[in-house]
Amino acid sequence: MSRVVLPVDRLSELWPARLRGRRTGALLHAASVDSLLRPTLSALEAMNAAGELKLAALFGPQHGFETTTQDNMIEWSGYRHPRLGIPVHSLYGEHREPTDAMLEGLEVLFIDLVDVGARYYTFIWTMLLCMQTAARRGISVVVADRPNPINGLTIEGRPQQADHLSFVGLHPLPVRHGKTIGELARQFRDELVPAVDLTVLPLERWNRAHYHEDTGLPWIMPSPNMPTPDTAVVYPGMCLLEGTNLSEGRGTTRPFELFGAPWIDGEKLVAELNLRRLPGIHFRAAAFEPGFQKYAGQICRGAQLHVTNRDEFEPVRTALEILRTAQDKYPRDFAWKQPPYEYEHDKLPIEILCGRPLETIFDETL
Repeated sequence: MSRVVLPVDRLSELWPARLRGRRTGALLHAASVDSLLRPTLSALEAMNAAGELKLAALFGPQHGFETTTQDNMIEWSGYRHPRLGIPVHSLYGEHREPTDAMLEGLEVLFIDLVDVGARYYTFIWTMLLCMQTAARRGISVVVADRPNPINGLTIEGRPQQADHLSFVGLHPLPVRHGKTIGELARQFRDELVPAVDLTVLPLERWNRAHYHEDTGLPWIMPSPNMPTPDTAVVYPGMCLLEGTNLSEGRGTTRPFELFGAPWIDGEKLVAELNLRRLPGIHFRAAAFEPGFQKYAGQICRGAQLHVTNRDEFEPVRTALEILRTAQDKYPRDFAWKQPPYEYEHDKLPIEILCGRPLETIFDETL
């Protein structure tokens, strides 16, 4: 297996000649590393020392510049980098897009973020907001492309309706979108921000059929509850449980692979789900006690998802069958989570996750 070559593996070589020496800000997080686990920030520092750019500011998305905040709507505040002495601006706090003050004096905004291939993962929307703001201020944007860890071929889940856009989907996009972050940047430019001066630094040796382990690259958690590539495989469906009172396994070592609640009989639930013969998945009865979030300190019973064939597995369809079954078997206990959720205060969380009204979410074509 030949290792995929990331743009950050040869950042100095790929940096656009016309942007050399410019004052640069960088949007990064803990997973922003090269194929040998060296932080992207270190590469930027080396370029700064060589006069190839002037590193003037840092930015961080949801979960923080150091990827420490656990949950949705857990904000973090900016600070001054203790070693570099430059500001680290929060784009998931008082502001979700850069302000004029944050961008003052910058000529280039560099973005290197790890996406997981699902519409709800907010890093791509932070990128879009940065592109829009940069275009208004005449700031060039450079995006380091990265592989889609759940392959670049499979697409599932209809794009949102226009009246159901939110910070978990600011532009219509399939739930499992099948694109790299660089491809999304080009799509956003073409469809929303034609004025942006965008450069996407290319990947080498990536095959669209690759899952993460096929790339030869290390896995660094892009968020605290995305511990493994297996989590990313189930996430496009199991994130929907955030819109309910079912535990999606946050507070355990297997978030999104485990689900349940104190009022569920796990053996009966998995018997029902396995009878449905959903492709590429087996449900195993499981019990767990979340350390935080829903039902913290309580024993939940439900199931663990075991993906038996990733090429057949349909995460969105699977999650909708879980929700339908839980609602049917436990009508007095099951409930839809109430707002707010990701800064949406009117619509139900499940509605903005699915991108459509509640009464239509079980449509077979979702």
